[in-house]
Amino acid sequence: DVFEQPQHVGHKKIEFHITTDIPSVLQINSEREEKNGKNLYFKYLYATTEEINNTGFGRIFPAPSSNDKMETEEEDDEIPSEFISRRELEKNRLSREEMEKFSVFKNYEPGDPNCRIYVKNLAKQVQEKDLKFIFGRYVDFQSELERNMFDIRLMKEGRMKGQAFIGLPNEKAAAKALKEANGYVLFEKPMVVQFARSARPKQDSNEGKRKK
Repeated sequence: DVFEQPQHVGHKKIEFHITTDIPSVLQINSEREEKNGKNLYFKYLYATTEEINNTGFGRIFPAPSSNDKMETEEEDDEIPSEFISRRELEKNRLSREEMEKFSVFKNYEPGDPNCRIYVKNLAKQVQEKDLKFIFGRYVDFQSELERNMFDIRLMKEGRMKGQAFIGLPNEKAAAKALKEANGYVLFEKPMVVQFARSARPKQDSNEGKRKK
């Protein structure tokens, strides 16, 4: 009985081992953490693009393609809700293969870039507010200059019925509008979007005919 009691208690031995081993254990763990930290640091610095994407560092240094997606999403977030979103445009826009099936897209040419676009094949129900809902997303309405340059002329009568001319702030905005809105189905009819032609060449040709 005398020899069994200290074996059951045994607290002093356990406490003794723990107190003597703590410094060495902490030292080993700290050395391991230091090494791991250095390895991660060098791996982070010298990682290739593929390694960055796979390990999750892509958020810090995104690849060009993902960066473009983030930019377009940010741009979309900045556009007021009163205008169409980029996702809606993509969702209701015809693909190139689908466009080929429509005669209105036969021999399609975008034209010479400028800040004014020409839209045709519009449905009878289309109103100016519908065009503003789509093309207003390319205008910064906080800028007085851009606000004044934004102009919509919808033809409702005569031969020009179903066509419209839209003035945008600059050539870049017009090019983006053409790219994203061409083939968009509005009231079950796909819009044909091109750069508007200048009136000067037409006047010159008419003058030439008169001279003849």
